[in-house]
Amino acid sequence: MSRPPPTPIYTLRGAGGPLNTLHFHCSQATTPLLFSGSGKGAIHMWNLNTRRPEKVIEGHSGNSVIWLNTIQSGQKLISQGRDMQISLWDLAEGRTDVVDSIWTGSVGFCQSSMLETSPGKWLLAFPGEQTEEIKIIELPCKTPISTLVPDSKLGMVMCIKLWQGDLGTGPFLLAGYEDGSMLLWDVTQRSKLSQAKAHPEPIMCLTFDPTRLKGISGSSDAKLSSWIVDSQNNMQLQDSVTLVNPGVSQMCLRDDGKLLASAGWDHRVRLFGWKRLKPLAVLQYHTDMVLSVAFSNHQDPRQRLLAAGSKDQRISLWSIYNEGSEAQ
Repeated sequence: MSRPPPTPIYTLRGAGGPLNTLHFHCSQATTPLLFSGSGKGAIHMWNLNTRRPEKVIEGHSGNSVIWLNTIQSGQKLISQGRDMQISLWDLAEGRTDVVDSIWTGSVGFCQSSMLETSPGKWLLAFPGEQTEEIKIIELPCKTPISTLVPDSKLGMVMCIKLWQGDLGTGPFLLAGYEDGSMLLWDVTQRSKLSQAKAHPEPIMCLTFDPTRLKGISGSSDAKLSSWIVDSQNNMQLQDSVTLVNPGVSQMCLRDDGKLLASAGWDHRVRLFGWKRLKPLAVLQYHTDMVLSVAFSNHQDPRQRLLAAGSKDQRISLWSIYNEGSEAQ
């Protein structure tokens, strides 16, 4: 007999707007939290034990919050809004104070990306004032590192991902553009290493596995396109996955490298085994576009959750431990 369709283990309501971005912070020392950013400018800190908001922060003047991240063991929160600001929040000892901000000048929806390069130091990449421009700075000092602009017209930068190679190589940055092109950049040298045409339509999202040197991108078309970066830093297109319905908002890899989740415009979340892109499950709950997906980083595999945020203003949480065991 086939298994019954999966259902959420619980849902979170009350975000008050579309859920553009989700970010888990789980550690043994603190209460597991899920941060969400809404289209109305609110940041919710959801306590996953009580399943209620611990705090609600209004920080981007009512503009959409499109990206969130935490650093320093969750003591600092970084948020990006469509008010052209990236804000750094101090959350220590119950505070919710903005302690620094960065003006991006970007009016698009491209989410920022962060990479820890050494203890207490991070690279932050974000879209710049020009539509094709990517700026990279070092935190916490905000030292400019590079500005990356393609030498051909590719349209607006849509998504970016910083990553570090083995043996100290890099840092590198992957970027997807409006014309469907993917570019691999050397951040330090400010140079383009390779380019591939991954989609005929704008690239909406991408994710990358630096262990396998394998990435995947989603678009407004009905295809997930996978690719690898070879030893010469050339991008090579690999297999693609054809979806039933077009449009993917976001994708994420589980930290054990076994599962890929995609957020679909068709209201569905899809799970794939990362090794062979084998379809594992279709999660149906939401009544509008799924905009964001995130895996928890809990130490106990049985406590790992998948969160999905939708335009229907709800967050669904799913236990995907069983599916993960099949994704070898």
